[in-house]
Amino acid sequence: MPLLSLSNQVFGIFEEERYSLNLIIHILIIVFTMAIAIQSWLVFSYLLSNQTLYIGNLFFIISLLETVSIIISQFPTAETKYMETWLHLIMRFCLSIGFLFIILKPKKRLTMNDRIYTYGSSLLFVLLCLLIVYFSAKYFLHEEQMLFKVSAIVHLLSAALQGATIVILSKYIKKMPKRVIWLISAAIYLIISDIFFVVIKDLNAIWGFSALIYQFFAFFFFLKAIYYTTVEKPYKQLLKIKRDLEYSQKELNFQAYHDDITKLPNEHLLLKTLKEDLHANSHQKAIIAIEIDRLTAIRSSIGISYSNTMMKLVAERIQAILPPHYFATKLHEGQFIIYINHVKAREELLQFCLNLKSAMKKPLQVQLFSLNGNLNIGIALHEENCSGEELLMHAQIAMKEAIQIPQSVLFYKSHMSNGIADRILIEQELHKALANEEIYLDFQPQVNLKTGEIESVEALVRWCHPTRGFVSPELFIPVAEESGLIIPLGKWVLETACSQAKTWKEQGLPPMKVAVNLSIGQLFQQDFVHMVQEILQRTNLEPKYLQLEITESMTMNIDHITQLLHELKAIGIQIAVDDFGTGYSSLSYLKDFPIDCLKIDRAFVRNIQHNPNDEALVSMILSMAKHLRLKVVAEGIEEVEQLAFLINGDCDYIQGYLFSKPISAEQISNTFNELHNRASDILTEFKYVEDYVI
Repeated sequence: MPLLSLSNQVFGIFEEERYSLNLIIHILIIVFTMAIAIQSWLVFSYLLSNQTLYIGNLFFIISLLETVSIIISQFPTAETKYMETWLHLIMRFCLSIGFLFIILKPKKRLTMNDRIYTYGSSLLFVLLCLLIVYFSAKYFLHEEQMLFKVSAIVHLLSAALQGATIVILSKYIKKMPKRVIWLISAAIYLIISDIFFVVIKDLNAIWGFSALIYQFFAFFFFLKAIYYTTVEKPYKQLLKIKRDLEYSQKELNFQAYHDDITKLPNEHLLLKTLKEDLHANSHQKAIIAIEIDRLTAIRSSIGISYSNTMMKLVAERIQAILPPHYFATKLHEGQFIIYINHVKAREELLQFCLNLKSAMKKPLQVQLFSLNGNLNIGIALHEENCSGEELLMHAQIAMKEAIQIPQSVLFYKSHMSNGIADRILIEQELHKALANEEIYLDFQPQVNLKTGEIESVEALVRWCHPTRGFVSPELFIPVAEESGLIIPLGKWVLETACSQAKTWKEQGLPPMKVAVNLSIGQLFQQDFVHMVQEILQRTNLEPKYLQLEITESMTMNIDHITQLLHELKAIGIQIAVDDFGTGYSSLSYLKDFPIDCLKIDRAFVRNIQHNPNDEALVSMILSMAKHLRLKVVAEGIEEVEQLAFLINGDCDYIQGYLFSKPISAEQISNTFNELHNRASDILTEFKYVEDYVI
């Protein structure tokens, strides 16, 4: 503004350098516009965005026109002056109308061929403009006064279009503040430049130079906006994803080796520690197994939430009296295990157990409940040639036997292992269960949160024993895996589930995908893929309606599992990772395996509305899955608050008692419409709005 107030008196000082100053500004404008064109050309291959491509083409045209204008200005004649003016007007009009067109054009994805076509078209456009301007200058040279009028009209129209651009961009300032502010700044500078070009008569005067300076700054802000959108912002997002994944890796690693209720180390870390430390030296070692008496009855009386609080209080009291060299862990069965790597005397262990029982005499206050924490304690001393698993089992056997004595503290003796005979009996009876049709399947529906449809079900194996009654899968599945019975059992489950999915379709139900859990034993069958193909052919089920679920622990043998999963994927079968986040701590398999879906374990969802750590972890899994283009199924949904959180996190599918418990195939056939209506009723209060961003 001081320069403008003193006008040509000041600018006259630079009389001899005036041409050089203008030339420098023109060259910088070419550099900026060509930089935008090249940047857009490069990033288009990653973004495939029509807006990125059109912006690059627009500034490619401007850069070429400016370049030609500089070249012809080296030969000052009436014709070249005329051509230079018209090229400038074409450039300004293209910039204003082109940028307005780009921000109004809906976003869509293009192909790599579009990049060649559009940049080629831009080059042809520039050549056509040059030909028209050249012949116009040669045969239709207008008077200078007429040219000034045309220039004023074009610049005023350009300023009006830039004003419209500012109005449209201001609507998105909250969504994209940085980019919008820079683009609005560029538009304002262009408007000021247009006004200067309208009022000036001499381009070599201070006003002409000022108009050029404002035009230069406008392109500078355009470059900043494009750089931010195509480079800086994606790079920051990439860094954020990396940080999120690293944080998620740490959280998942902690979750894999720690109990989610007490935060104590879990069975995985205990067994790992035993494997590394048990035979490290000649010191006497021992394990103390602890359980709360009548825990199952307490849990059924006060509920899971209160019983979890009770477990936290017990863990706190154990840690309060724990000597430094005692390693306390928590098993998923509700048992506490303490490993001692240097036992000086049996009396030391007995004294600790008595101190622990004394610490538990004071009732545990859980909300309105005052609970007695009576403990059953088993102690096992390590013997030669005894593995960590065997030592743990010995302590657990002694703990179970301790219920029968008043002191409730017992050292392990070899005769106590006779109770394992019941496990062998279960194995023998499991052999007959399939032949006697005692094994059956229940199915739990999975609801698509985007459509409200029941599109898939999970097959769950059940055993109704003639004398024992219902036998929990947690009891007989481990027995089946250890005995090898999981191979025929898994084949029966797979074939029954596929056959039932085909039957539902024949009954007129919408096609539903059926999810079947696999065991580690099945994955190491030599002919497993061939067996799956035969079942699909025999049941006449399309492969896309079958989803096989593996657990994270199965992913540790990467070479074998990778080949197997790729073969299954080639057939057309969907692959899911069940109980995601509870097993193997490495996330590398997510990029190596052809996975379609992650299933969030119910342990994470259970306390999602009460535990900030669980909330953060689930959000991280959802974000990670979205970036990896994986579907997400959340298990164990029992409360509306859990559903609301998952909907906000853009979860894809859910299953749980909120919609339906596991039910028989006949119940699904007979009550499908009721199940569907129930799902629709629950989801009606939630709306899905896709935010559109330019």
